[in-house]
Amino acid sequence: MLFLKSMDNLFNSSLGIKFNIEQISQEVSRFMSEDKNRRYKIIIGSDSDGHNEEKIDFITAIVIHRVGNGGRYFWRRTKLPKFHTLRDRIIKEVLFSIEAAKEILTVLKTFDIPEFDFEIHVDIGENGETKALIQEMTGMIRAYDFEARTKPESYAASKVADRHV
Repeated sequence: MLFLKSMDNLFNSSLGIKFNIEQISQEVSRFMSEDKNRRYKIIIGSDSDGHNEEKIDFITAIVIHRVGNGGRYFWRRTKLPKFHTLRDRIIKEVLFSIEAAKEILTVLKTFDIPEFDFEIHVDIGENGETKALIQEMTGMIRAYDFEARTKPESYAASKVADRHV
C-alpha cells in the first residue's frame, strides 16, 4: 500500500533509526536467526489518540517477540483528520494493522526464517465503549486469515503502540 512506501511513514526503532518494511524484515530475520530453537511471534497492533481537535495520531507497531526471552519492535506515526465516531477510528486502526501485516508478510516470505505465530492486536475489550466493536473488528481481521487478539491480550496495540500515541 502506498502509505507504507512514503518517507513520512517509515517505521522507527527504539533507537530512533528509520526503517522501511524490507529493512524491518531483515532485522526480524537476523533476530530470529540468533536463536532458531525459540518460538517466535510477529504481532501487529495499532492505537490512536483522538484528543487533538484537528488531527488524530495513529501509531502502528510491528513486534517480534522471542517467547520467553524478549523482543524488538518498530513503530510508525500517521496523522489524519479527526474522525466523527469511535467506530470509524477503530476501523482505521484495524486497517492500518492489516495493511502493515500484508506488507511485512509478503517480504518475510523471501527470507529463510524459523516458523512463527502471527497475530493482529486490537485496542478494544470487554470493558468500556469498544465492547460492541469486538465481533466486527475481529471479523475484519479474520477475513484476511489473520489471528485477532483483544484486551487484555492485545499488548502490541494497548501497550507498545499506545506508548507512542
